[in-house]
Amino acid sequence: MKILITGGAGFIGSNIADRYLALGHQVVIVDNLVTGQRENIPAGATFYEMDIRDPELAGVFEREKPDVVSHQAAQMDVRKSVEDPIYDAQVNVLGSINILQNCVAHGVRKVLFASTGGAIYGEQDYFPADENHPLRPISPYGITKLTTEKYLYFYHVTYGLTYTVLRYANVYGPRQNPHGEAGVVAIFVSKILKGEQPIINGDGKQTRDYVYVGDVVRANELALTAGDNQIYNVGTGQETDVNTLFQAIRQAIGRPVEEVHGPAKPGEQKRSVLDYSKIQQELGWAPQVSLEEGLARTVAFFRQKFGMAAS
Repeated sequence: MKILITGGAGFIGSNIADRYLALGHQVVIVDNLVTGQRENIPAGATFYEMDIRDPELAGVFEREKPDVVSHQAAQMDVRKSVEDPIYDAQVNVLGSINILQNCVAHGVRKVLFASTGGAIYGEQDYFPADENHPLRPISPYGITKLTTEKYLYFYHVTYGLTYTVLRYANVYGPRQNPHGEAGVVAIFVSKILKGEQPIINGDGKQTRDYVYVGDVVRANELALTAGDNQIYNVGTGQETDVNTLFQAIRQAIGRPVEEVHGPAKPGEQKRSVLDYSKIQQELGWAPQVSLEEGLARTVAFFRQKFGMAAS
């Protein structure tokens, strides 16, 4: 099938593109390269450098006629969404509506949507959170992801557009951008490898559910042909606090870096962990890469990127 991937030059989108191409699908990538990297675009993919808000997007749909749209593009920095909620809404809501309008106008069969499993639930009532947990996002980013989920339901009911929502936990792995995408794993790894001092925000006891990008790719593979009009958490069900994560990264790199704490970030969620039992039961998905193994692969990627030999 032909699959259009928004944000396909980004960290997660490019890994998905690689897998879809390996499976024999045709891949079209739309990315404005604000946080995506041209070097991430796989050979064999058709690439359009374009913002998802651009009216010219209709021309891409008309020309390419995709069967499926994998919507990975987003303003995904939670802190930036707090600083500039208007920009966040323009990209994440208006950009998504532009995509969905084109899906309906050009006969797209299905949309896969990259939502958030951390920010959409807010401070959790129970741990891990399943898909029925109350939705109380405490950031504009979480609000825009929830809004897009509601738009997907509207387009399904009104126009018959099929969708699958994947609520990602904290995704990490090769190609994560330590600058533009607010990924703590990439930030810590790159700083330690460069001999810089990472700073842990606050007491470091805030927890997240860290899921390896390869496992997220597998969820996107399964959702191509299953899970119609369903919402799934994609996580590990395991909480890891930032202090523990820092120690694991330090061990993976093999450098005795001091643990330094800075001021806490206002409004940062304290605990987040996802229950993945629904996607396991319905699609047969479960995380396969442990945090230890995933960090080892991520460190190896950044060593190669920076031209560093293993110590």
